[in-house]
Amino acid sequence: MNKFFKSILALGITSALGLSAVNAATYQVIDKGNVSSLKYTYSQQENNNGEAAISGTDIYNFPVQFQYFDEEDYDFIVLLADNSHKAVHDLENIEDETALRAGNPTANDLAWVIRFLKSRANNSLYQEVGDIFAMTNFNGQTELFNVFDEKLEGTDIFTRSTKEYINGITNEGWVYGNASAPYLPLDFTKSDGEEVTHWLREFTTRGFFSSDGGATITQIIPPSETDLPEEQRFGGESAILDISDSHFAVGYASTSIDQNAIDFFNDETGGCADPNVLDDLPYKACVQQVINEIYNTQAIKWTIDENGIINSEILGQLVTPHVDDVREYVNYAQAINNQGVAVGYAHGWADENVTNPSVRERRSLYAVVYKDGQVTDFTDDHGKYFDSRAYDINDAGIAVGHVSTYVNGNLRTKFYHVDTNAETMEMVLPIDFFTGSSSTARSVNESGKVVGEGEVETHNDNASTPRRTSGFIYDITSETFTNLNDFLACDTDYTIIEARDINDQDEISATALIRVPRRDSKGELMLDDQGEQLLEDVVRAVTLKPIAGEIENCSGVEEKIERQGAGFGFSSILLLMLVGLRRRFTARVS
Repeated sequence: MNKFFKSILALGITSALGLSAVNAATYQVIDKGNVSSLKYTYSQQENNNGEAAISGTDIYNFPVQFQYFDEEDYDFIVLLADNSHKAVHDLENIEDETALRAGNPTANDLAWVIRFLKSRANNSLYQEVGDIFAMTNFNGQTELFNVFDEKLEGTDIFTRSTKEYINGITNEGWVYGNASAPYLPLDFTKSDGEEVTHWLREFTTRGFFSSDGGATITQIIPPSETDLPEEQRFGGESAILDISDSHFAVGYASTSIDQNAIDFFNDETGGCADPNVLDDLPYKACVQQVINEIYNTQAIKWTIDENGIINSEILGQLVTPHVDDVREYVNYAQAINNQGVAVGYAHGWADENVTNPSVRERRSLYAVVYKDGQVTDFTDDHGKYFDSRAYDINDAGIAVGHVSTYVNGNLRTKFYHVDTNAETMEMVLPIDFFTGSSSTARSVNESGKVVGEGEVETHNDNASTPRRTSGFIYDITSETFTNLNDFLACDTDYTIIEARDINDQDEISATALIRVPRRDSKGELMLDDQGEQLLEDVVRAVTLKPIAGEIENCSGVEEKIERQGAGFGFSSILLLMLVGLRRRFTARVS
């Protein structure tokens, strides 16, 4: 079944040291992510006119609907706080249980309520916390815009249950991406007379674009919702991952649904159609329990205008599996240029010489180019290189991404560029921060400048102590690789941890780490016991704008950020890892 996970941002925030001894004042940092309603913001893309697409998460004052809680829920929240507060550096035990049970919690206690709801994610009996937001920056103003969320009935409050990924912005100011439908409450009476509420939605994720900055939204209806019989339509999945200035769009969409899922939905002896099941569970709630796993998707190229889709083309698969191979075969299109040439990745054989695959032929994901009706793999030597991705392509046909390989016995990713016009395409892997550094290229502009991020620490990395990352820029023509932090002024408050896009003015969309006054779950400033303002580390969407300047020699190693209990907690890292980054998907392989 199709199941993708947004790739995680390798923050590497465990070190407090800025390692570079040289900085520069040749790029100015423009903060575009200081949004009063959100703690964290992330750059996605900036067009040639300085207009930007931005993502955010961790909203203040999440609209908890306390009327749907019962006493057992409150008991569990109190127990959760009592058992966990010593391990969570930024929260205390429940401060006012009476106010909490009355639906008027303190900021500290509200944070525990949100944690409780997140622990019940995908349980339809509980309100869903979506908490991924789309934003635009036009005329210097960053504002949230709503994609598919709806207001709770009888209120002026959005559910905030959607995940709204804004994947980019064209030079015309068109924004695009994919977002989920909101979870809305449905009252239901069980067979024993108990009244409950289920939170249900119409679809898991759907592509969209807006030609007017978010004022109107055009949905991308997947083929599974038009081509399949009506009884097999359950919302489908789609996403737009890139749109060119020539109005070619690429991404993916569901084209079919797994037969095992259909059988389960129609099963009257234990499935969703079983009368005994329906006595205690709405049919839509039963379907929702497994909907994330049921769709088969394909890479698709659409031609669009302001009114919607003109035509669409399924781009095809890299390999043809054995007739009895029932595994899902992933193929995604991540980016497209103005000539209609797209890149992405697809399942291919680990042995590139296979012509007669077995039922369980060994496979991996490989970067591909979609061109002239063909899907072509350009990962050389599958025994050495594998699990590759292509994330961007410019009009000259230069594509960039990363490829996995073993370095000194450790699995690493290395960024590359490749000329897709060449008769024999060859990945070029430039030297990055150091031999054992993992790096990824995210974007390439028309002058051949590549941006991305890579690891800048050399300790052995693991889940609990990830390596710190920095954004980089690489010039294909001059073959120069530079840490973006080296271009900033010595006294800057920002540390660039990744770069996601570069436009044709060499302006870079990046995400930076910065220390700011700490706020609670309601957005209020927090003070310590002595009345001093607490500080915390956040990630912020920024633009790096070229300016006239010279390299400055910064003295020694600068300790930019002190971490005295007000830095990231484990929960914050998990939140950051949930945020979808532009054109970055990791598919599950089996």
